[in-house]
Amino acid sequence: MAENATPSSLGTAPSAPGSASTEPSRAPTPANAPAEKPPDDSSKLKTFIGVLRRFIGVSDLAAVRFSLPAQLLEPTPNLGMSKRHIGDSDEALGRMLGTLRFWFTKDLKYVKGKPCKPYNSTLGEFFRCNWQVEDTTPPLKHAHDSTPSSSAASASGDTKLVKISYLTEQTSHHPPVSAFYIDCPEKGIAAKGFDQLSAKFTGTSIRVVAGAHNLGIFITLKSRDHEEYQLTHPAAYLGGLLRGSLSVSVADSCFVTCPKTKMKVILEYLEEGWLGRTQNKVVGIIFTYDPDNDTKTRIKDVSDKDVLARIDGCWQDKVYYTLGNGPFAKASEKLLLLDLNPLYPIPKIIPPMEVQLPNESRKFWDGVTSAIVNKQYSLATTLKQEIEEKQRAKVIERKEAGKEWQPRFFTGSVTPVGKPDLTEDGRQALKGLQEERYELAENKEYGA
Repeated sequence: MAENATPSSLGTAPSAPGSASTEPSRAPTPANAPAEKPPDDSSKLKTFIGVLRRFIGVSDLAAVRFSLPAQLLEPTPNLGMSKRHIGDSDEALGRMLGTLRFWFTKDLKYVKGKPCKPYNSTLGEFFRCNWQVEDTTPPLKHAHDSTPSSSAASASGDTKLVKISYLTEQTSHHPPVSAFYIDCPEKGIAAKGFDQLSAKFTGTSIRVVAGAHNLGIFITLKSRDHEEYQLTHPAAYLGGLLRGSLSVSVADSCFVTCPKTKMKVILEYLEEGWLGRTQNKVVGIIFTYDPDNDTKTRIKDVSDKDVLARIDGCWQDKVYYTLGNGPFAKASEKLLLLDLNPLYPIPKIIPPMEVQLPNESRKFWDGVTSAIVNKQYSLATTLKQEIEEKQRAKVIERKEAGKEWQPRFFTGSVTPVGKPDLTEDGRQALKGLQEERYELAENKEYGA
């Protein structure tokens, strides 16, 4: 899970409590290196394409873990979401609609910002943070004659802040996999999964799909008899390489399933419209399904009698839904599920640099980040290469000693399948985040 993944909010983020920082902390550049002229976007893109041409035909770019010169990197570690009141509704359909509302906000950084290449995470590297989000959200109507459901704070008009805590660790280097856990005890919501991508360069774009260990995001509603929702990822495309303007598009299907409520969502992303115009359209249905015989993967395969609601809109703008099984276009009432236009990522609340461990992302990459920010690209590249060499040396040391790397915060590198479990250290780290206690014991071993 990338560090630059952030929750969205209808308002500005509050100041961070305590001594934690909402801004990246950076130490002075570790050498008196001269500043260099920063490359413009067009020259960066030409260099990037030149590197990628070497990998035409390679089945998985992510597994190659090729190293880029520092001037092509964003000064952002790779390790680093909004629970938009998923479990507030007393009705199962309302909770599924809330889950979809979260789904369309989770990639807000791609809607509001540009794609970037962060650092390659190192084995054992970890990241942790909090978010403070307002417990308010527009109401959701889940039946023709129902009262729209929303949070208690929304109904009363009071503004209440809810804390969300996030922990992620690079658990495997070959293949590159990170585990993540997100917790909001106050709302009784938790989410977890493995973040692994597989990428292929086609010559005109990069196709990115979930890796073998990435089975999606698993959300548990503890206050709803532990209902579990699995949200799978569609394939995405990084395009605009030839135009010199990078953009993310989606042209695939994805699914949300909840075996306990026997509800499933099929979302179909449509990239191109008439005359090849990109429209970023998404259509979908919510329907009842049999968890023991889950075979329907296309909207047209689902019988109308099983359809509970329909989804239609633009995943970068506004998404609407209609209730019932009638055609979306003929519905008398089109309800707004989400408007992404007023939403912006909320800053992370990060432990102070002085209490971060050496393998904590911001501290681990601090020298490289500082050099890039100060336009000292040669120094940044040298520092980055030193980190990569140290990691390779550690791999050789463990191999010669017959030792297998064990993650600190998660029970396995890529297990349990799709749904990582926390170790005692992981549970304590999350509890410390909730209580704003950031000190952690030193690692017994470092991966890089």
